[in-house]
Amino acid sequence: MSAPEVLTPRVRTTARRSLFWVGALLLILVVAAVAISRSGLQQEAVRLDPSSPAPEGARAVVEVLRDQGVDVELTRDLDGTLDRTTGATVLLHDRDGILDSERRERLADSAERLVLLEPGVDELEDVVPAVANAGSASTDRFDADCAVPAVGRAGEVAADGEAYRVIDDSAAATGCLAGDDDTFSLVTVEADGREVVVFGLGDALTNEVVGRAGNAALALNLLGTDERLVWYVPSTADLDTASLPTLGQLTPSWVTPTVALLFITALAGAVWRGRRFGPLVVENLPVAVRAGETMEGRARLYERNAARLRALDALRVGTVTRLANTLGLSRSASVEEVVIATAELLARPHPDIRALLLESEPVTDGELVALSDRLLVLEREVAERLDPRSTTQGE
Repeated sequence: MSAPEVLTPRVRTTARRSLFWVGALLLILVVAAVAISRSGLQQEAVRLDPSSPAPEGARAVVEVLRDQGVDVELTRDLDGTLDRTTGATVLLHDRDGILDSERRERLADSAERLVLLEPGVDELEDVVPAVANAGSASTDRFDADCAVPAVGRAGEVAADGEAYRVIDDSAAATGCLAGDDDTFSLVTVEADGREVVVFGLGDALTNEVVGRAGNAALALNLLGTDERLVWYVPSTADLDTASLPTLGQLTPSWVTPTVALLFITALAGAVWRGRRFGPLVVENLPVAVRAGETMEGRARLYERNAARLRALDALRVGTVTRLANTLGLSRSASVEEVVIATAELLARPHPDIRALLLESEPVTDGELVALSDRLLVLEREVAERLDPRSTTQGE
């Protein structure tokens, strides 16, 4: 038999309390969504990304070069870059150090004019060993101080960056944008009919800084020498997975014995604390609580909280259950079926029985007592009507 449908203030109170937690959960989800979206935007705004319009991106230079008639191609893998090097200036910005020596040499041999943007130590050793890294530039203001056309047209360059030093005097190298101690932020080296440009002022190409001083003129003339520019940023597709160390090789030697020791310790602890010396023993309770005392204590709690409707609901549940058993109804019978059967047996209106079993709400303690008495009377009348010894049976 299904339980009677009752609505009490406790249900509404619980619902109001749950609204706070629902609102808090929604707030957490909104904050998490905003944080994730901002994190995604920050990841997309990679420094000197030629497709990024962010302040640290370099999309402005790419678009201006295209407006000037230069065919700019953005590549992310070495094979695609090697197919496009003929008759083009190749800009290499290996910001993550992905390329190995063999791949750098292949690119240097294929490109007729190669611009290394902020190259590292290994990159310089493989491509232009005559030039070495000299740390950060000593100034952020440079004057046109050499015969390189791109620098001469710029006049003045304003940007932070890296400095380099020519370590082989026999090399056909030209240093520009000089700093302290014979360092340069732009070095051109010519060998075997090929030109390699080492450019350390990457900030001069960013969307935020390219408009300062002569940065734009330097960028356009440095990268727009040929009709085509291949801007190559290596990606994970260029990684040599065969040479990458495995997880076992990266794991320190002490990890495996430590994990094994912890597992053995946990197993020993489980056996020690989980063992039993014999069958379970039933222990006598120190106190036996009578049902009457439990009922009285619950009644006092209802009275203290003025929970008249909840107390009446408890009485109604018991009354409906006993009426269903007395009437011979199934255990799955609904409250409405109990109401109909009771009304038909007693020849009383359905609304009266429904009001007593479901709808009436006591306002005072006197009304609660009166309704509980009526429930008892209703049970007694049903029992007497079904009792074969009763004089009222069949009336």
